[in-house]
Amino acid sequence: MLEKNEIIQSALQNLKIESLNPMQEAALEQGTGRKDVILLSPTGSGKTLAYLLPLLLTLKPNDDSVQVLILVPSRELALQIDTVFRSMGTSWKTCCCYGGHPIAEEKKSIAGNHPAIILGTPGRITDHLSKGNFDPETIETLIIDEFDKSLEFGFHDEMAEIITQLPGLKKRMLLSATDAEEIPQFTGLNRTVKLDFLPEATEEQENRLKLMKVLSPSKDKIDTLYNLLCSLGSSSSIVFCNHRDAVDRVHKLLEDKKLLAERFHGGMEQPDRERALYKFRNGSCHVLISTDLAARGLDIPEIEHIIHYHLPVNEEAFTHRNGRTARWDATGTSYLILHAEEKLPEYIPEDIETMELLENPSRPPKSVWTTIYIGKGKKEKLSRMDIAGFLYKKGNLTREDVGAIDVKEHYAFVAVRRAKVKQLLNLIQGEKIKGMKTIIEEAK
Repeated sequence: MLEKNEIIQSALQNLKIESLNPMQEAALEQGTGRKDVILLSPTGSGKTLAYLLPLLLTLKPNDDSVQVLILVPSRELALQIDTVFRSMGTSWKTCCCYGGHPIAEEKKSIAGNHPAIILGTPGRITDHLSKGNFDPETIETLIIDEFDKSLEFGFHDEMAEIITQLPGLKKRMLLSATDAEEIPQFTGLNRTVKLDFLPEATEEQENRLKLMKVLSPSKDKIDTLYNLLCSLGSSSSIVFCNHRDAVDRVHKLLEDKKLLAERFHGGMEQPDRERALYKFRNGSCHVLISTDLAARGLDIPEIEHIIHYHLPVNEEAFTHRNGRTARWDATGTSYLILHAEEKLPEYIPEDIETMELLENPSRPPKSVWTTIYIGKGKKEKLSRMDIAGFLYKKGNLTREDVGAIDVKEHYAFVAVRRAKVKQLLNLIQGEKIKGMKTIIEEAK
Protein backbone atom coordinates (compact mmCIF):
# COMPACT_ATOMS: atom_id res chain seq x y z
CA MET A 1 0.00 0.00 0.00
CA LEU A 2 1.47 3.32 -1.05
CA GLU A 3 1.84 6.04 1.56
CA LYS A 4 -0.32 9.13 1.03
CA ASN A 5 2.61 11.23 -0.13
CA GLU A 6 3.68 8.50 -2.57
CA ILE A 7 0.19 8.38 -4.11
CA ILE A 8 0.26 12.13 -4.76
CA GLN A 9 3.85 12.09 -6.03
CA SER A 10 3.07 9.23 -8.41
CA ALA A 11 0.12 11.13 -9.87
CA LEU A 12 2.17 14.33 -10.24
CA GLN A 13 4.96 12.39 -11.89
CA ASN A 14 2.50 10.92 -14.41
CA LEU A 15 1.21 14.42 -15.10
CA LYS A 16 4.81 15.71 -15.41
CA ILE A 17 4.16 18.29 -12.68
CA GLU A 18 7.07 19.02 -10.35
CA SER A 19 5.31 20.94 -7.58
CA LEU A 20 1.95 22.35 -6.48
CA ASN A 21 1.11 26.04 -6.21
CA PRO A 22 -0.09 27.46 -2.85
CA MET A 23 -3.76 27.21 -3.86
CA GLN A 24 -3.39 23.52 -4.71
CA GLU A 25 -1.48 22.86 -1.47
CA ALA A 26 -4.28 24.46 0.57
CA ALA A 27 -6.96 22.56 -1.35
CA LEU A 28 -5.13 19.26 -0.83
CA GLU A 29 -5.08 19.86 2.92
CA GLN A 30 -8.72 20.94 3.22
CA GLY A 31 -10.00 18.57 0.54
CA THR A 32 -9.24 15.58 2.75
CA GLY A 33 -10.75 17.15 5.89
CA ARG A 34 -14.29 16.87 7.21
CA LYS A 35 -15.45 20.39 6.38
CA ASP A 36 -17.10 21.42 3.12
CA VAL A 37 -14.90 23.63 0.93
CA ILE A 38 -15.48 26.72 -1.20
CA LEU A 39 -12.44 27.35 -3.40
CA LEU A 40 -12.15 30.69 -5.19
CA SER A 41 -9.34 30.98 -7.70
CA PRO A 42 -8.82 32.57 -11.15
CA THR A 43 -9.41 30.72 -14.41
CA GLY A 44 -6.25 28.89 -15.42
CA SER A 45 -4.80 28.60 -11.89
CA GLY A 46 -5.05 24.80 -11.66
CA LYS A 47 -8.35 24.25 -9.84
CA THR A 48 -8.93 20.88 -11.53
CA LEU A 49 -5.85 19.40 -9.87
CA ALA A 50 -6.85 21.09 -6.60
CA TYR A 51 -9.89 18.85 -6.20
CA LEU A 52 -8.72 15.72 -8.05
CA LEU A 53 -5.63 15.19 -5.88
CA PRO A 54 -7.54 14.97 -2.56
CA LEU A 55 -9.75 12.29 -4.11
CA LEU A 56 -6.72 10.02 -4.45
CA LEU A 57 -6.49 10.04 -0.65
CA THR A 58 -10.21 9.54 0.06
CA LEU A 59 -11.41 7.11 -2.63
CA LYS A 60 -11.91 3.56 -1.37
CA PRO A 61 -10.04 0.83 -3.28
CA ASN A 62 -11.76 -2.36 -4.43
CA ASP A 63 -15.20 -0.74 -4.31
CA ASP A 64 -17.46 -1.08 -7.37
CA SER A 65 -19.85 1.67 -6.32
CA VAL A 66 -19.91 5.29 -7.49
CA GLN A 67 -18.15 7.31 -4.76
CA VAL A 68 -17.77 10.79 -6.29
CA LEU A 69 -19.96 13.02 -8.47
CA ILE A 70 -18.44 16.02 -10.27
CA LEU A 71 -20.82 18.52 -11.88
CA VAL A 72 -19.61 20.96 -14.55
CA PRO A 73 -21.38 23.46 -16.83
CA SER A 74 -19.95 22.31 -20.18
CA ARG A 75 -18.98 19.21 -22.12
CA GLU A 76 -15.49 20.58 -22.81
CA LEU A 77 -14.75 21.01 -19.11
CA ALA A 78 -16.05 17.49 -18.36
CA LEU A 79 -13.78 15.98 -21.02
CA GLN A 80 -10.85 18.06 -19.80
CA ILE A 81 -11.25 16.85 -16.19
CA ASP A 82 -11.66 13.26 -17.38
CA THR A 83 -8.40 13.49 -19.34
CA VAL A 84 -6.50 14.88 -16.34
CA PHE A 85 -7.76 12.15 -13.99
CA ARG A 86 -6.98 9.36 -16.46
CA SER A 87 -3.49 10.80 -16.93
CA MET A 88 -2.83 10.41 -13.20
CA GLY A 89 -2.52 6.67 -13.80
CA THR A 90 -4.66 5.40 -10.91
CA SER A 91 -6.69 2.19 -10.80
CA TRP A 92 -10.01 4.04 -10.36
CA LYS A 93 -12.31 4.39 -13.36
CA THR A 94 -14.31 7.43 -14.45
CA CYS A 95 -17.36 7.94 -16.65
CA CYS A 96 -17.81 11.25 -18.45
CA CYS A 97 -21.47 12.17 -19.11
CA TYR A 98 -22.63 14.95 -21.43
CA GLY A 99 -25.09 15.64 -24.23
CA GLY A 100 -24.33 15.40 -27.92
CA HIS A 101 -23.87 11.62 -28.08
CA PRO A 102 -26.06 8.61 -27.17
CA ILE A 103 -26.78 8.22 -23.46
CA ALA A 104 -26.78 4.44 -24.02
CA GLU A 105 -22.98 4.52 -24.45
CA GLU A 106 -22.61 6.10 -21.01
CA LYS A 107 -25.08 3.66 -19.44
CA LYS A 108 -23.05 0.75 -20.84
CA SER A 109 -19.81 2.28 -19.54
CA ILE A 110 -21.25 2.74 -16.04
CA ALA A 111 -22.55 -0.83 -15.92
CA GLY A 112 -19.41 -2.39 -17.36
CA ASN A 113 -16.58 -0.34 -15.84
CA HIS A 114 -17.96 0.37 -12.34
CA PRO A 115 -16.58 3.92 -12.20
CA ALA A 116 -15.62 5.38 -8.84
CA ILE A 117 -16.15 8.88 -10.29
CA ILE A 118 -19.00 10.08 -12.50
CA LEU A 119 -18.57 13.55 -13.95
CA GLY A 120 -20.78 15.51 -16.30
CA THR A 121 -23.22 18.27 -17.01
CA PRO A 122 -26.26 18.66 -14.71
CA GLY A 123 -28.75 17.95 -17.50
CA ARG A 124 -27.16 14.64 -18.50
CA ILE A 125 -26.63 13.53 -14.88
CA THR A 126 -30.31 14.25 -14.20
CA ASP A 127 -31.22 12.04 -17.18
CA HIS A 128 -29.12 9.17 -15.80
CA LEU A 129 -30.71 9.48 -12.35
CA SER A 130 -34.23 9.50 -13.79
CA LYS A 131 -33.44 6.28 -15.66
CA GLY A 132 -31.81 4.62 -12.63
CA ASN A 133 -28.51 4.13 -14.47
CA PHE A 134 -26.46 4.38 -11.27
CA ASP A 135 -27.09 4.34 -7.53
CA PRO A 136 -26.71 7.88 -6.13
CA GLU A 137 -26.93 6.71 -2.50
CA THR A 138 -23.31 5.46 -2.49
CA ILE A 139 -21.91 8.89 -3.44
CA GLU A 140 -20.04 10.48 -0.54
CA THR A 141 -18.32 13.41 -2.29
CA LEU A 142 -19.89 16.10 -4.48
CA ILE A 143 -17.76 18.57 -6.43
CA ILE A 144 -19.27 21.42 -8.46
CA ASP A 145 -16.70 23.06 -10.71
CA GLU A 146 -17.39 26.50 -12.21
CA PHE A 147 -20.32 26.72 -9.77
CA ASP A 148 -21.02 30.35 -10.65
CA LYS A 149 -21.07 29.53 -14.36
CA SER A 150 -23.43 26.60 -13.73
CA LEU A 151 -25.90 28.99 -12.09
CA GLU A 152 -25.42 31.50 -14.91
CA PHE A 153 -26.20 28.77 -17.47
CA GLY A 154 -29.49 28.06 -15.69
CA PHE A 155 -28.64 24.73 -14.03
CA HIS A 156 -30.05 25.78 -10.64
CA ASP A 157 -33.03 23.39 -10.73
CA GLU A 158 -31.08 20.42 -12.08
CA MET A 159 -28.34 20.79 -9.46
CA ALA A 160 -30.90 21.16 -6.67
CA GLU A 161 -32.73 18.01 -7.85
CA ILE A 162 -29.47 16.02 -8.08
CA ILE A 163 -28.39 16.94 -4.55
CA THR A 164 -31.72 15.81 -3.07
CA GLN A 165 -30.89 12.33 -4.39
CA LEU A 166 -27.52 12.12 -2.61
CA PRO A 167 -28.38 11.12 0.98
CA GLY A 168 -24.91 9.70 1.70
CA LEU A 169 -22.98 12.93 1.07
CA LYS A 170 -20.16 13.56 3.52
CA LYS A 171 -18.17 16.16 1.59
CA ARG A 172 -19.08 19.03 -0.72
CA MET A 173 -16.62 21.17 -2.67
CA LEU A 174 -17.63 24.22 -4.74
CA LEU A 175 -15.17 25.92 -7.09
CA SER A 176 -15.53 29.29 -8.73
CA ALA A 177 -13.55 32.03 -10.42
CA THR A 178 -15.78 34.70 -8.84
CA ASP A 179 -16.90 35.35 -5.27
CA ALA A 180 -20.69 34.99 -5.02
CA GLU A 181 -22.36 37.10 -2.35
CA GLU A 182 -24.68 34.24 -1.40
CA ILE A 183 -24.46 30.48 -1.94
CA PRO A 184 -27.89 28.92 -2.68
CA GLN A 185 -29.32 26.81 0.14
CA PHE A 186 -29.79 23.74 -2.06
CA THR A 187 -26.02 23.08 -1.91
CA GLY A 188 -26.45 22.01 1.73
CA LEU A 189 -23.01 23.35 2.73
CA ASN A 190 -22.18 22.65 6.34
CA ARG A 191 -19.20 23.72 8.49
CA THR A 192 -17.57 25.39 5.50
CA VAL A 193 -13.97 26.48 5.01
CA LYS A 194 -13.42 29.14 2.35
CA LEU A 195 -10.16 29.24 0.40
CA ASP A 196 -9.95 32.59 -1.36
CA PHE A 197 -7.14 32.86 -3.90
CA LEU A 198 -8.74 35.51 -6.07
CA PRO A 199 -6.12 38.19 -6.71
CA GLU A 200 -6.75 41.77 -5.74
CA ALA A 201 -6.43 44.17 -8.63
CA THR A 202 -2.90 45.45 -8.22
CA GLU A 203 -1.09 48.01 -10.29
CA GLU A 204 1.36 45.31 -11.36
CA GLN A 205 -1.44 43.09 -12.70
CA GLU A 206 -3.12 45.98 -14.46
CA ASN A 207 0.17 46.86 -16.10
CA ARG A 208 0.47 43.34 -17.52
CA LEU A 209 -2.83 43.78 -19.40
CA LYS A 210 -2.88 46.61 -21.91
CA LEU A 211 -6.27 47.96 -22.98
CA MET A 212 -6.65 49.54 -26.42
CA LYS A 213 -9.60 50.68 -28.49
CA VAL A 214 -9.86 50.33 -32.25
CA LEU A 215 -12.29 52.62 -34.09
CA SER A 216 -14.47 51.18 -36.84
CA PRO A 217 -15.77 53.63 -39.48
CA SER A 218 -19.00 51.63 -39.83
CA LYS A 219 -21.33 49.59 -37.62
CA ASP A 220 -20.26 46.49 -39.52
CA LYS A 221 -16.85 45.98 -37.94
CA ILE A 222 -15.64 43.09 -40.10
CA ASP A 223 -13.15 45.12 -42.18
CA THR A 224 -11.73 46.67 -39.02
CA LEU A 225 -11.41 43.25 -37.42
CA TYR A 226 -9.69 41.87 -40.51
CA ASN A 227 -7.18 44.74 -40.56
CA LEU A 228 -6.54 44.32 -36.82
CA LEU A 229 -5.90 40.57 -37.14
CA CYS A 230 -3.58 41.19 -40.09
CA SER A 231 -1.72 43.80 -38.04
CA LEU A 232 -1.29 41.31 -35.18
CA GLY A 233 0.29 38.79 -37.54
CA SER A 234 0.70 35.21 -36.31
CA SER A 235 -0.02 35.97 -32.65
CA SER A 236 -2.69 33.92 -30.88
CA SER A 237 -5.99 35.80 -30.58
CA ILE A 238 -9.52 35.12 -29.35
CA VAL A 239 -12.29 37.23 -30.90
CA PHE A 240 -15.34 37.46 -28.64
CA CYS A 241 -18.86 37.95 -30.01
CA ASN A 242 -22.06 38.11 -27.97
CA HIS A 243 -24.14 35.69 -30.07
CA ARG A 244 -23.69 32.37 -31.86
CA ASP A 245 -25.00 33.80 -35.14
CA ALA A 246 -22.41 36.56 -34.96
CA VAL A 247 -19.63 34.00 -34.44
CA ASP A 248 -20.77 32.11 -37.56
CA ARG A 249 -21.06 35.30 -39.61
CA VAL A 250 -17.66 36.68 -38.59
CA HIS A 251 -16.02 33.31 -39.24
CA LYS A 252 -17.57 33.11 -42.73
CA LEU A 253 -16.55 36.67 -43.64
CA LEU A 254 -12.96 36.12 -42.49
CA GLU A 255 -12.92 32.85 -44.42
CA ASP A 256 -14.04 34.78 -47.53
CA LYS A 257 -11.04 37.05 -46.99
CA LYS A 258 -8.75 33.96 -46.82
CA LEU A 259 -7.87 34.56 -43.17
CA LEU A 260 -7.61 31.24 -41.33
CA ALA A 261 -9.74 31.11 -38.16
CA GLU A 262 -11.73 28.58 -36.13
CA ARG A 263 -15.13 29.15 -34.51
CA PHE A 264 -16.45 27.92 -31.15
CA HIS A 265 -19.89 28.15 -29.53
CA GLY A 266 -22.50 26.02 -27.78
CA GLY A 267 -24.62 25.48 -30.89
CA MET A 268 -21.93 23.46 -32.65
CA GLU A 269 -21.72 19.66 -32.61
CA GLN A 270 -19.33 18.30 -29.98
CA PRO A 271 -16.74 16.87 -32.47
CA ASP A 272 -16.64 20.20 -34.31
CA ARG A 273 -16.04 22.09 -31.07
CA GLU A 274 -13.29 19.67 -30.02
CA ARG A 275 -11.62 19.95 -33.42
CA ALA A 276 -11.69 23.77 -33.31
CA LEU A 277 -10.15 23.86 -29.82
CA TYR A 278 -7.51 21.31 -30.72
CA LYS A 279 -6.40 23.21 -33.85
CA PHE A 280 -6.18 26.38 -31.79
CA ARG A 281 -4.24 24.71 -28.98
CA ASN A 282 -1.73 22.97 -31.21
CA GLY A 283 -0.93 26.09 -33.23
CA SER A 284 -2.57 25.00 -36.51
CA CYS A 285 -4.73 28.10 -36.25
CA HIS A 286 -3.94 31.37 -34.47
CA VAL A 287 -7.45 32.89 -34.34
CA LEU A 288 -10.49 31.58 -32.45
CA ILE A 289 -13.86 33.32 -32.81
CA SER A 290 -16.14 32.51 -29.90
CA THR A 291 -19.00 33.41 -27.64
CA ASP A 292 -18.25 33.84 -23.92
CA LEU A 293 -18.19 30.03 -23.70
CA ALA A 294 -14.41 30.29 -24.27
CA ALA A 295 -13.97 32.93 -21.57
CA ARG A 296 -13.49 30.37 -18.81
CA GLY A 297 -13.43 26.71 -17.87
CA LEU A 298 -11.43 25.60 -20.92
CA ASP A 299 -7.87 24.40 -21.18
CA ILE A 300 -6.59 26.99 -23.65
CA PRO A 301 -2.92 27.99 -23.64
CA GLU A 302 -1.71 31.50 -22.96
CA ILE A 303 -3.33 33.92 -25.39
CA GLU A 304 -1.54 37.07 -26.52
CA HIS A 305 -4.56 39.07 -27.69
CA ILE A 306 -8.22 39.37 -26.70
CA ILE A 307 -10.48 41.15 -29.18
CA HIS A 308 -13.94 42.34 -28.14
CA TYR A 309 -15.79 42.41 -31.47
CA HIS A 310 -18.90 43.11 -29.41
CA LEU A 311 -18.70 44.95 -26.11
CA PRO A 312 -19.15 42.51 -23.21
CA VAL A 313 -22.62 42.31 -21.65
CA ASN A 314 -21.32 43.19 -18.18
CA GLU A 315 -18.16 43.77 -16.15
CA GLU A 316 -17.90 40.13 -15.13
CA ALA A 317 -17.88 39.00 -18.77
CA PHE A 318 -15.22 41.64 -19.51
CA THR A 319 -13.07 40.35 -16.65
CA HIS A 320 -13.33 36.71 -17.71
CA ARG A 321 -12.66 37.45 -21.37
CA ASN A 322 -9.54 39.41 -20.45
CA GLY A 323 -8.56 36.64 -18.04
CA ARG A 324 -7.58 34.56 -21.06
CA THR A 325 -4.48 36.71 -21.42
CA ALA A 326 -1.91 38.32 -19.06
CA ARG A 327 -2.11 35.36 -16.66
CA TRP A 328 0.30 35.21 -13.77
CA ASP A 329 3.55 36.78 -15.02
CA ALA A 330 2.57 36.96 -18.71
CA THR A 331 1.51 40.09 -20.57
CA GLY A 332 -1.32 40.57 -23.05
CA THR A 333 -3.47 43.10 -24.87
CA SER A 334 -7.22 43.52 -24.91
CA TYR A 335 -8.75 45.38 -27.90
CA LEU A 336 -12.23 46.91 -27.97
CA ILE A 337 -13.60 47.53 -31.48
CA LEU A 338 -15.97 50.50 -31.39
CA HIS A 339 -18.08 52.21 -34.04
CA ALA A 340 -18.92 55.90 -33.83
CA GLU A 341 -22.22 55.44 -31.95
CA GLU A 342 -20.83 53.08 -29.32
CA LYS A 343 -19.74 54.27 -25.90
CA LEU A 344 -17.55 52.44 -23.45
CA PRO A 345 -19.37 51.15 -20.36
CA GLU A 346 -18.47 52.86 -17.08
CA TYR A 347 -16.25 49.98 -15.89
CA ILE A 348 -13.84 50.59 -18.79
CA PRO A 349 -11.63 53.72 -18.60
CA GLU A 350 -12.43 56.36 -21.22
CA ASP A 351 -8.84 57.43 -21.69
CA ILE A 352 -7.48 54.16 -23.07
CA GLU A 353 -5.13 54.42 -26.02
CA THR A 354 -6.49 54.24 -29.58
CA MET A 355 -4.73 51.93 -32.02
CA GLU A 356 -4.28 53.27 -35.52
CA LEU A 357 -4.54 50.50 -38.11
CA LEU A 358 -2.71 50.28 -41.40
CA GLU A 359 -5.05 50.55 -44.38
CA ASN A 360 -3.89 47.43 -46.22
CA PRO A 361 -1.82 45.23 -43.92
CA SER A 362 -0.50 41.93 -45.27
CA ARG A 363 -2.50 38.84 -44.46
CA PRO A 364 -0.68 36.67 -41.89
CA PRO A 365 1.00 33.55 -43.30
CA LYS A 366 -0.54 30.16 -42.54
CA SER A 367 0.78 28.39 -39.48
CA VAL A 368 3.71 26.00 -39.93
CA TRP A 369 1.43 23.34 -38.39
CA THR A 370 -1.73 21.72 -39.65
CA THR A 371 -3.96 19.07 -38.05
CA ILE A 372 -4.41 15.47 -39.18
CA TYR A 373 -7.54 13.48 -38.30
CA ILE A 374 -7.27 9.72 -37.59
CA GLY A 375 -10.53 7.77 -37.42
CA LYS A 376 -9.57 5.49 -34.50
CA GLY A 377 -9.08 6.27 -30.80
CA LYS A 378 -8.89 4.96 -27.24
CA LYS A 379 -11.78 2.53 -27.65
CA GLU A 380 -9.82 0.85 -30.45
CA LYS A 381 -6.75 0.64 -28.17
CA LEU A 382 -4.87 3.30 -30.16
CA SER A 383 -2.30 5.27 -28.14
CA ARG A 384 -0.10 8.33 -28.72
CA MET A 385 2.89 6.01 -29.04
CA ASP A 386 1.12 3.95 -31.72
CA ILE A 387 0.34 7.10 -33.72
CA ALA A 388 3.82 8.58 -33.39
CA GLY A 389 5.47 5.30 -34.41
CA PHE A 390 3.17 4.96 -37.43
CA LEU A 391 3.95 8.50 -38.61
CA TYR A 392 7.70 8.01 -38.18
CA LYS A 393 7.84 4.59 -39.83
CA LYS A 394 5.18 4.75 -42.55
CA GLY A 395 5.00 8.51 -43.06
CA ASN A 396 8.76 9.11 -43.05
CA LEU A 397 8.36 11.95 -40.51
CA THR A 398 10.90 12.97 -37.88
CA ARG A 399 10.16 13.94 -34.28
CA GLU A 400 10.45 17.60 -35.30
CA ASP A 401 7.66 17.09 -37.87
CA VAL A 402 5.10 15.89 -35.31
CA GLY A 403 3.53 18.17 -32.70
CA ALA A 404 0.82 17.52 -30.11
CA ILE A 405 -1.13 14.25 -30.34
CA ASP A 406 -4.60 14.09 -28.77
CA VAL A 407 -6.41 10.72 -28.65
CA LYS A 408 -10.18 10.80 -28.13
CA GLU A 409 -12.61 7.90 -27.65
CA HIS A 410 -13.04 7.02 -31.33
CA TYR A 411 -10.66 9.34 -33.16
CA ALA A 412 -7.43 11.28 -32.76
CA PHE A 413 -5.84 14.57 -33.82
CA VAL A 414 -2.19 15.12 -34.64
CA ALA A 415 -0.31 18.34 -35.37
CA VAL A 416 2.00 17.85 -38.36
CA ARG A 417 4.27 20.31 -40.15
CA ARG A 418 2.24 21.78 -42.99
CA ALA A 419 5.12 21.37 -45.46
CA LYS A 420 5.12 17.59 -44.89
CA VAL A 421 1.39 16.86 -45.05
CA LYS A 422 1.04 16.18 -48.78
CA GLN A 423 4.01 13.80 -48.74
CA LEU A 424 2.68 12.12 -45.57
CA LEU A 425 -0.80 11.45 -46.95
CA ASN A 426 0.67 9.98 -50.14
CA LEU A 427 3.01 7.65 -48.24
CA ILE A 428 0.39 6.30 -45.81
CA GLN A 429 -2.39 5.85 -48.38
CA GLY A 430 -3.79 2.35 -47.88
CA GLU A 431 -1.56 1.65 -44.86
CA LYS A 432 -3.02 0.16 -41.68
CA ILE A 433 -2.38 1.71 -38.27
CA LYS A 434 -1.96 -0.95 -35.57
CA GLY A 435 -3.47 -3.46 -38.01
CA MET A 436 -6.58 -1.34 -38.60
CA LYS A 437 -7.80 0.35 -41.75
CA THR A 438 -9.09 3.84 -41.06
CA ILE A 439 -9.53 7.34 -42.42
CA ILE A 440 -6.43 9.54 -42.13
CA GLU A 441 -6.88 13.01 -43.59
CA GLU A 442 -6.29 16.68 -43.00
CA ALA A 443 -8.84 17.96 -40.48
CA LYS A 444 -11.20 20.51 -42.02
